Amino acid sequence: MKNKVANYLLHSYREKKFHKWSNQLANSNLKDIERHNGRLDPKFQKLAREYANDVLGGTKYAPWLEVYSAVAGSFKEGWIPNNYYAKIVVPSIKGAYGKIESLNSLSDKLFNNGLFPNIAYFVNGFFYSNEYDVLSEKELKSFCFRNSDILVFKIDNSLRGTGVYFFNKNNFDIQRIRILGNGVFQEYIHKHAYFNQIMPNSVATIRFTTVIENNGNCSLRACYLRVGRIIDTHVKSSSQISISVDLTSGELAKNGYTTNWDASIKHPDTGFLFMDKKIPEYAKCVSTVFELHKTFPFARCIGWDLVIDKNNKVKVMEWNGDHNGIIFSEATQGPCFADLGWEKLWKTT
Repeated sequence: MKNKVANYLLHSYREKKFHKWSNQLANSNLKDIERHNGRLDPKFQKLAREYANDVLGGTKYAPWLEVYSAVAGSFKEGWIPNNYYAKIVVPSIKGAYGKIESLNSLSDKLFNNGLFPNIAYFVNGFFYSNEYDVLSEKELKSFCFRNSDILVFKIDNSLRGTGVYFFNKNNFDIQRIRILGNGVFQEYIHKHAYFNQIMPNSVATIRFTTVIENNGNCSLRACYLRVGRIIDTHVKSSSQISISVDLTSGELAKNGYTTNWDASIKHPDTGFLFMDKKIPEYAKCVSTVFELHKTFPFARCIGWDLVIDKNNKVKVMEWNGDHNGIIFSEATQGPCFADLGWEKLWKTT
């Protein structure tokens, strides 16, 4: 009995701590938006609190609804707050299956389609080819650079653009890689000329969010383009520009957003205008993410980061099967999941 009480108290403490942290982040986002858009209309704040309490089970879910309202300029029923998604939806529709996203060496084996730009792996003290053959340290360098002068090493559990390292033949350091830990070696993608117009210094990624619906069908629920700034070697969550993409046509929205929700019709460094520009090979991207998700339907909501290379080929940089981000999509395109009944899940967890 004492152990049960202790476990309950520990769980309760962790829950409160998480929601406090999440709502502090939401309030910080709201302040950023209000600096650009003015104060949130009190009627939307009232609706957010009422909806969070009556539909989602608690006012602790209201702050993210306020963020979405501030961006959208209205309140929309069906939005999923970020902390509700983390604590209620993710455990209910994914369980532990989504967590394997962080193990980069499993992607090729799991999806078995050759779409990941993976060349080799470092796992638990051994170097492996993408066919899982063991490579000696002497073999590794020539193997990795046989088709490219630049190599990307991405550690497991790399999040928000961190844990990504670039190597060439001169600075390739095996001992440093051992210190960095388990991860994947990927070929450097030379992106499609379309994306060079937006930002030549880093590889833009397109985030697709797909869902396995309650009837087993796979559908596209959100899409946005992530591009870097002029000082970035790759796209980072801390500095990226995000632009919503029309789910049917593949056209970019009028405005892109910085990480502090500053809206602009053009890229702040290159002046590229977003509106009416269409993602190349968009239909191919959509069919690719459908194929991928049907291969692994157990994590029912997945975010896919795709790249189009200079030869019009689709490459999958990574997949996000655990807590894939929904904040930007819900605020700019949502509600993205209103027909799935997720708002009722808290009653059964």
